[in-house]
Amino acid sequence: MIAKTFAAVFVVLGLGFAASPAIAQEDVPLTPKQVDGVRKIVRDYLMEHPEVIGEAIEALREKMRLQAEADAKKSIDAYKEELFNGKDDPVAGNPKGDVTLVEFFDYNCPFCKQSMEPLLDAVKADGKVKVVFKEFPILTDDSMVASRVALAAKKQGKYDEVYRAFMKYRGQLDEKAIWRLAAEAGVNVDQARKDAASPEIQKQIRRNQEIAHALDIGGTPTFIVGDHILSSALDQGGFKQLFESARKGTPQPQQ
Repeated sequence: MIAKTFAAVFVVLGLGFAASPAIAQEDVPLTPKQVDGVRKIVRDYLMEHPEVIGEAIEALREKMRLQAEADAKKSIDAYKEELFNGKDDPVAGNPKGDVTLVEFFDYNCPFCKQSMEPLLDAVKADGKVKVVFKEFPILTDDSMVASRVALAAKKQGKYDEVYRAFMKYRGQLDEKAIWRLAAEAGVNVDQARKDAASPEIQKQIRRNQEIAHALDIGGTPTFIVGDHILSSALDQGGFKQLFESARKGTPQPQQ
């Protein structure tokens, strides 16, 4: 097998000499002297043509990118209904839009906060985008409290107000600030405390975490559009380009 490998290297590098009968036979290994000779030939070639290394690295990167896209598509397909049409998920924008964006986020994530206004502005300007919010508290224990309170507020029709209040809060949200902001947003705190502790809400968040794990999502914010997963903060222009390219079937926003 070693001999075949070196023979293949000769072909790939275009060294242009035929392998000897000994090399052609898989069960006849190269001698140490032959191995040293092959190494010298390969090294000399690469020293004369260093661009080959760069070309090989770029080819590997492209291969890995395509494989990652294929893996992402397969994973998204497996959870497509829960991702884009989950009955309990908060939704913004146009529920009947021709583009659906799913966001996994944490209220204590500075990049999620940074993306909030640009996302909502871009969605409003477009008019044909549906946004699905996936509560994904992974940074702190208070992040979990915030997600539970936000989903409890949804039961009172106050999710949008609480979501915005939490995202606009500067600094790390703690439990005291969470309940204060919820009350200021018009939430019935007594009822919300009961709902936030309910098995139903705990199950919803746990399911979001399971889906994120299956999709290899480990950070926030992470956006899913079509068959693509993007883990990066975007400005309004970036979201606009994301929506436009999604309609073309190739969402690849440039920052």
